[in-house]
Amino acid sequence: MAGKVILVGAGPGDPGLLTLKGKAALENADAVLYDRLAGDGILSLIPKGTKKINVGKRSGEHPVPQEEINRLLLDYALDGKTVVRLKGGDCFVFGRGGEELELLYKNNVEFEVIPGVTSAAAVPAYAGIPVTHRGASSSLHIVTARTGGGDAEIDFAKYAGIGGTLVFLMGAALLGYIARGLTEAGMDRYTPCAVIENGSTPRQRKTLGTLMDIEEKAGKVQSPAVIVVGAVCELSEKFDWFSRLPLYGKTIAVTRHEENSSGLAGRLRAAGANVIECPCIHTESLVNARLAKKLRAEIPEYDIAVFTSASGVSAVMDGLYGAGADARVFGKTRIAVIGGATAAALRRYGLRADIMPDRYSGRALGKALAGAAERGGRILMLRAEDASRELNGLLDASGIEYKETAVYRTIPECELNMTGLINGGRIDYVTFTSCSTVRGFMQFHKNADLRSFTAVCIGDATAAEAERCGMSCITAFSASVESMVNTLIGDRLFEAK
Repeated sequence: MAGKVILVGAGPGDPGLLTLKGKAALENADAVLYDRLAGDGILSLIPKGTKKINVGKRSGEHPVPQEEINRLLLDYALDGKTVVRLKGGDCFVFGRGGEELELLYKNNVEFEVIPGVTSAAAVPAYAGIPVTHRGASSSLHIVTARTGGGDAEIDFAKYAGIGGTLVFLMGAALLGYIARGLTEAGMDRYTPCAVIENGSTPRQRKTLGTLMDIEEKAGKVQSPAVIVVGAVCELSEKFDWFSRLPLYGKTIAVTRHEENSSGLAGRLRAAGANVIECPCIHTESLVNARLAKKLRAEIPEYDIAVFTSASGVSAVMDGLYGAGADARVFGKTRIAVIGGATAAALRRYGLRADIMPDRYSGRALGKALAGAAERGGRILMLRAEDASRELNGLLDASGIEYKETAVYRTIPECELNMTGLINGGRIDYVTFTSCSTVRGFMQFHKNADLRSFTAVCIGDATAAEAERCGMSCITAFSASVESMVNTLIGDRLFEAK
């Protein structure tokens, strides 16, 4: 049985501009053929196990010819696969989407098109340029500077007197040619224009000028770039919102999987940061059927159950659910947690934390437990196999009776080695949400220049671990992802002064 091909427009670069329908298609694909303009943020949405094939092109460089791309789509579909063709911008706005469908149509292969946000409108918007504006422009004209055979032969006379806003795509190397062509065709040389490189991403670079001086001002333009010509360019300084985001221009590495850091990567992107997701650990539950049965009987016997991470909550609760139990196991047993992310994980299972210190540290939790435990009260700690012994020492010193059960283990991993980026000065901050993320990072980045970035840590113990490794650290004001983001913003504002 033949499969299906879905053309998905990825938008201009910001992963937030991918449509919900496009995201759903990625999540259900067997294979994804993607362009280089899709961006790491969007590629990270592709599930593990899905075959990913890079068929990206650069100006004048086509490692995978268009004919081969067409053939790959057909072959995967005929093999019964659901294939997503992920294209930068919109599939049909100079995206050659129609060409890719031709072969599918001839071979009676089912296909679907999910439009994307076109860079012709989105990139100017991220630079503060509305492509139409009352009194400035009542029409929009999108022109390609290249065709399948090379540079396009643009009818400049047609566009020079047409009025409205002109947007040229795929013209990074042709800026001078376009500016001269328009002025030679009769357009006023003082007509405002703009060049926006890497639009809608934190690497965005905007140059404003006129047709007379834009080539000199912009210098060497890097692809991808959008060229805008028209009076609307004068509105850019007034409407430029993107470059004013608090973390704009900063590159931040997140060392834990998104689902385990409560949306840290997404929050950083919303603040304007360029986020590199490079998980340095993954967790593995130790709660098998035998341990789940034991916990089901044991938890009600304790006065306080302690969770020190969201991973511990997931391991225990998923294990209990698998054993036919649920949140009622905790009954009158109070629950203590070390931070907001752990408390949030509890809420997903219908439970609320009774004890949570203001500071994210084993010391703060130990003090809170010492104050909460009644005489003869018993504590059950449900935590990682290699957990810090700081909390144990505090409980021992307080004479509190407790038992410790390992419910998960952390395993170092490295999906992306960042040593080259770090040593090249391209990473400003690296975030750490636990001591284990620091240890995992160090295992795979032994040759990295640890003084070239600032470590952002969720708590004192994590910061101490990072400092022992030789990193310069800032610590979140409180134990939450929101606080980590706010701490970064505060550091950026301090740096700006």
